[in-house]
Amino acid sequence: MKVATASGKRKTAIARATVMRGKGRVRVNHIPVEIMTPELVRLKVMEPLRLAGKRIETLDIDINVQGGGIMGQADAVRTAIARGLVQYTGDQELEAIYRDYDRTLMVPDTRRKLPKKPLGRGARKKRQKSYR
Repeated sequence: MKVATASGKRKTAIARATVMRGKGRVRVNHIPVEIMTPELVRLKVMEPLRLAGKRIETLDIDINVQGGGIMGQADAVRTAIARGLVQYTGDQELEAIYRDYDRTLMVPDTRRKLPKKPLGRGARKKRQKSYR
């Protein structure tokens, strides 16, 4: 049986997708994608599935995601789904569709949070000085 595995990353979230022949089920951490909450996360995760159209009706996709927050996980999941579908089908046209729609579907977003610096509350903010 043909199986494709792909991963997606965003900040500290890591998603691993397994694509195989099936009945069109998509599950994220054993939860069907249709009942994911909040709605914004569900819509973000469904983007690569909507763009693929009828290509996914005979495929099952199981995604395991951990780390990060809910939006970082959503971005990692959508990257993993898109990469897994392209790897499984070998469809260059689908890859072109994904790249034209949003490059981060195929190429992970490498931006990270800046580390905190001394004398400040965060990476950029500093304590105010007064000389009077």
